[in-house]
Amino acid sequence: MIPDYQTLMRPVLECAAAGEIRIADAVERLAEKLGLSPDDRAQLLPSGKQTMFANRVHWAKTYLVKAGLVEATRRGHFRITARGEAALADSAAAINNAYLDRFKEFQDFKTRVNQGDGGGDAPPVQASGSLGDETPDEALRRAHGAITGALAADLLDRTRKANPCFFEKLIVELLLAMGYGGTSEEAGRALGQSGDDGVDGVIDQDPLGVDQVFVQAKRYAEGNNIGAGAIRDFFGALSLKKAQKGIFFTTSAFSASAIDTARGLGSRIVLIDGQQLARLMIRYNVGCRDEDVLHIKRLDEDFFEG
Repeated sequence: MIPDYQTLMRPVLECAAAGEIRIADAVERLAEKLGLSPDDRAQLLPSGKQTMFANRVHWAKTYLVKAGLVEATRRGHFRITARGEAALADSAAAINNAYLDRFKEFQDFKTRVNQGDGGGDAPPVQASGSLGDETPDEALRRAHGAITGALAADLLDRTRKANPCFFEKLIVELLLAMGYGGTSEEAGRALGQSGDDGVDGVIDQDPLGVDQVFVQAKRYAEGNNIGAGAIRDFFGALSLKKAQKGIFFTTSAFSASAIDTARGLGSRIVLIDGQQLARLMIRYNVGCRDEDVLHIKRLDEDFFEG
């Protein structure tokens, strides 16, 4: 299990006790010392740009710098200070946000962060509590995940209550946003041919109409899941049309037998349940829009090395 960033403060300090150290080397040394598994070491943040462990080590070091226990020396390097050595000498001290809070430099840092003045991308810093166990990146993404989850639930609820014509229009807009089809008029006519031999519509996979994808769309209430029979019927309809690809959308879910049936038929049928539908709507801004955009900035080391 990956330790939280506060738990890593003392180990990071110990890494710097022997002299100047590179942050990347500290990450590797601590991973070895803590006996992290390969999976733990490879676990990425949701952004996919940094491992979770490296992120937590970086934030532990950052907070130690803000409290004056370590100091940045040159690019990507840091070393312990006299204050840090004193902290290490107290073996009974739990070095965490509460400990750092005894230093005015850290208190000033918290004030700047909490007032949004020069605090970068960090959320309010607390000396204790659940938020204090998360790095700023994790807290930000947790909040983003909660907002996105609530939005997905709202989108799905509104979609289930909409009329069938609106649901067809929604599927058209989504497929167009994903790069399928030519124009909304052409796609709308195609998907509007409901009940055609068990297929609700067909849409071009490319703007030229070289390849086509057949679509089945079922606007069902939660709990009214799609069974294996519906998948077999759709497969039969595709076979009649000599079609190679099909997408089955539903606002509910697919039963285990339905999923097994689709899997047994190869990759010809893609199943999109309500949760996946909502995520796609959010990703492609269908039925929702950007309210605000937050840019997470990082220090440009190259700028200061010139």
